[in-house]
Amino acid sequence: MMYINFVNSIIFCIAIPLFFFILSIFKTLITPPTNLPKSYPVFGSFITILKNKHRYVQWTAEIVTSTPNLTFSLHRSIGSPLLIITANAANVRHILKSNFNNYVKGEFFTTNMRDFLGDGIFNADGDTWKFQRQVSSHEFNTKSLRRFVETAVDSEISGRLVPVMKLTAADKTHQLDFQDILQRFAFDNICRIAFGYDPAHLSPPSSPPEDEEKFAAAFQKAIELSKQRFASITPYYWKIKKALNFGSEKQLKIAVDQVREFAKEIINRKKKQLLIQPAEKSPSDDDEDILSRFLVSGHSDEDFVADIVISFILAGRDTTSAALTWFFWLLSKNPKVEAEILIEVNKDKSSSELSSAYDEVKDMVYTHACLCEAMRLYPPVPVDTKAALNDDVLPDGTVVKKGMRVCYHPYAMGRVEEVWGGDWAEFRPERWLEREEGGGGAGKWKFVGRDSFTYTVFQAGPRICLGREMAFIQMKRVVAGVLRRFSVVPVVVDGVEPVYVMDFTAKMKGGFPVKIIEREGV
Repeated sequence: MMYINFVNSIIFCIAIPLFFFILSIFKTLITPPTNLPKSYPVFGSFITILKNKHRYVQWTAEIVTSTPNLTFSLHRSIGSPLLIITANAANVRHILKSNFNNYVKGEFFTTNMRDFLGDGIFNADGDTWKFQRQVSSHEFNTKSLRRFVETAVDSEISGRLVPVMKLTAADKTHQLDFQDILQRFAFDNICRIAFGYDPAHLSPPSSPPEDEEKFAAAFQKAIELSKQRFASITPYYWKIKKALNFGSEKQLKIAVDQVREFAKEIINRKKKQLLIQPAEKSPSDDDEDILSRFLVSGHSDEDFVADIVISFILAGRDTTSAALTWFFWLLSKNPKVEAEILIEVNKDKSSSELSSAYDEVKDMVYTHACLCEAMRLYPPVPVDTKAALNDDVLPDGTVVKKGMRVCYHPYAMGRVEEVWGGDWAEFRPERWLEREEGGGGAGKWKFVGRDSFTYTVFQAGPRICLGREMAFIQMKRVVAGVLRRFSVVPVVVDGVEPVYVMDFTAKMKGGFPVKIIEREGV
């Protein structure tokens, strides 16, 4: 009897593990393969995240586009809320519009950025955000601001960008980091538009004035050090350093103080200028920057105005330069596309003297499609994260708990085969175009846009980018101004692709070295 019981026990001990082993094999056979990262108790997917830190955007895009509902949950280490990542347009619409009030910047983001951005529009939620949005929206929707933007952009192109490129073209051995040049160009532009102030960051052939260079350097330093907070293992780490005024936090305080001191100095100078301004000069005159408009409208609190203008500089500083950097790279690989753009910009050149910059860029339909296509593949802001105020369920059934962070992924959304087709990896501007009917032969190109919840480069819903039109004016003027005169030739090893990396905005790792060739007959 004892022998039988012993045998039964042995069989039981073997049978149970064998059952689960067979079950696991069966589940493997019937379950499609997945790229989902393994999650472990306590550590979550921390090790895998660390391993893919250098290509976080690409890694998460590969995962999310491999899932059936274009959504997955990333378990980080203990103490960190679950991160839901989605490239599902229905989910994005829900987050950014349908249930907008439930998804906010959140404490994690706003606390990390508060020293630098204060309560500016890009670091605000709730009523603070709503008030700033209403005021900003009114100012951005004026024709006079658009004319001011056109003037500032054209002045920077003719006075600085073209001379820098001509100097480089004259020396056949000289290379230019075009990414750096475009960043400097964009910084000058946004400062003139936001502050009415010219930092001369792109200033040939001499260096910009010392004070102006300090402002640009302090702004860059503040961005880099604020970004380090997001990379901390725990927020307590940087908060302790801040309390002790130590290390990177001490440097951040110095940089932020310099930026804010400079901003307030400009604000006070602008206030005095407006006081002595002739009474007959109206608030809508063509030379009015955003700061002047806020002050004239009665918003004179220094901290409020400084917060909002610094936010606009941050938003406009790197986004257009990032888009243009990747645009010129893609153009170098697609000579037929460049030829088509040249036809368009040279055709408009003859009439540009008689029309405004806005009318000219409005007719650059093919160029517009090229810019949209470049930003589909290489969006300036590859991921954006919100925090859930309350429990919720996304349209695809994903459960969101209060405090969870939900990330929508523009980089991945530009790679969804069901949306963009099997050729999604190709740079094909024609996917944004169709021919107009009538007139015989091939009609004119007509731009066909995508809804903002499928193409989220400019966000969507109530927080959709206020500067979208301004950005396209700037980018098209740069494209026309550069390509009419020069050919931009990347200096790369054959077969080596530049690396797309995420900073606050997307960057080309190591810069974008190019040679500039002046076109004949220009």
